[in-house]
Amino acid sequence: MFKSGFVTIIGRPNSGKSTFLNNVLGKKITITSDKPQTTRNNISGIYTTEHSQIVFIDTPGIHKPQHKLGELMTKAAINTLNRVDLIMYMVDSDQYFGKGDQFIINLLENVKVPVFLIVNKVDLVKDIVPLKHYIDKFKQRYNFKGIFTVSALRGDNLNKLLVDIENELEEGPKYYPDNQVTDHPERFIISELIREKVLHLTREEIPHSVMVLIEYIKKDDVNPNLLNIHASIIVERSSQKGIIIGKGGSMIKEIGTLARKDILYLLGTKVYLDLHCKVIKNWRNKDFHLRNFGYEEEL
Repeated sequence: MFKSGFVTIIGRPNSGKSTFLNNVLGKKITITSDKPQTTRNNISGIYTTEHSQIVFIDTPGIHKPQHKLGELMTKAAINTLNRVDLIMYMVDSDQYFGKGDQFIINLLENVKVPVFLIVNKVDLVKDIVPLKHYIDKFKQRYNFKGIFTVSALRGDNLNKLLVDIENELEEGPKYYPDNQVTDHPERFIISELIREKVLHLTREEIPHSVMVLIEYIKKDDVNPNLLNIHASIIVERSSQKGIIIGKGGSMIKEIGTLARKDILYLLGTKVYLDLHCKVIKNWRNKDFHLRNFGYEEEL
C-alpha cells in the first residue's frame, strides 16, 4: 500500500524548520540563517520513498507582525493548518515557553488532524532537566499525537520521525515524480539563494528589508553551456544600498561569488551572475510591491 499526504511545519521564527527540510531532502531548497523571519513563503519539499510520498510545507515563523509583509507571512503559515494531513509544531529546545507558543497552541485547538511536537536542537542541550520541564509545559497545554526530540542540523532521530509520519498517513497517490524535490520554480530558489548570502554577510536592519528580484535568466548567445542571470537586490533606504554595495563594490561582489556557487550546484551548469542594488522605499508596506515580489494574501 502506497501512502501519501501533506505535512506542514510550523513554529516560531528560528526554530529550525528550513534546516529540517533541507536535511530530510538531502538538497537545499530553502534558505537558512540565524536571522529571525528568514523564510518568507510557504515552500514545499517532496520526500519520496518506495512506500510513500510526503509533501512537507516549510512555513514562515509565526510572529507578531510589524509590517504588511509580516502579516502576509504569518497568515501564510496559519492558512496551512486546515489544508494538511498532519502538523509538525517545531520548537527550539534552547528557548522558553512564551506567549508566541501559547498563541500557536490556541490555533491548534481548532484543527482536526494529528499534531507532532518536534523539539529541535537537542544537540545543544547540556542539562536534560530544564528540557524535560520545557516539554512538560507543552504537554500540559495540548494533547500531541507524538513528541520527538531531534537535531535537524545533525539528523538525530529524523529517521524515526519520518517513519512515524508515514504511519499517520493514509493510502494515497504519488503526486509528484520520484526525482522532484520541490514544486517551486528554479527562479524562486535562485532568488532565495542570493537573499541568503545577504542575510549571512550583513547585519542590523539589512536582512529584514531586503528582497531579491530575478530580472531574467537566459542562455548565453556565445556559450550555450553558460547561463546568464540578472538579479536586483531590493532595499528600502539609500544607506542600506551603500552597505549592500560595499566599499569599491566589495560586498555585492562577495554576495555574488557565494551565491554563484550554490546556483551552480543547484543547476549543474556554469553561471554568470550580474547583481545590482535598487532602493524602493517602504516596499514591505506597499501592496503593489508585495504583489510584484510574489507576496499575495491567500484566500
